[in-house]
Amino acid sequence: MRRSVGELPRRFFGRGVAPGDQAPALSFAVAVTLAAVGGRLLVAPATLSGYARVAEATASPYLTAAVVLGVAAVLVAPLVLHLGAALATLGLAALVDERAGVSETVQVIAYAAAPGVFVAVPRPAVRVAALAYACVLFAVGLAVVHGTSRRRAALAAALPALFVFGLAFGGIAALDAVIAGA
Repeated sequence: MRRSVGELPRRFFGRGVAPGDQAPALSFAVAVTLAAVGGRLLVAPATLSGYARVAEATASPYLTAAVVLGVAAVLVAPLVLHLGAALATLGLAALVDERAGVSETVQVIAYAAAPGVFVAVPRPAVRVAALAYACVLFAVGLAVVHGTSRRRAALAAALPALFVFGLAFGGIAALDAVIAGA
């Protein structure tokens, strides 16, 4: 079991990431974002950044949900994905001589974000576990796709993982809540 859990992500990233094929990955990232944000809208809408302002401006819970989901899908997900890839590319450029392109890095982040759907669960410990696993998937994906060591991949993944999974997906806030005992 342990071997398969460690081997499956490597196999997926080895076969599932192709040069210049960002569209499926972007669609996947948007779907993960919609699931995470949509779930939070259902169980704890006030925990979403900016929700109160949008709710006040629209005066309709349905319009508020549409605006929040639309902004998350059309603006936030692609922006976070590509900024994260840019940060990872800078880290990889400093650590790895022969590496794959930016397109592959975008795909790795998008697919590594799969556990982000669990951000909708209103338990900080679940969110921390899911986003920690996303960080591991991200480092594994970078190592496989860019043909580098796990150590170098982890170093290159540190800052973009903090940005994508810590800030954008709320991993830091969830960890703070776990530490505070919430």
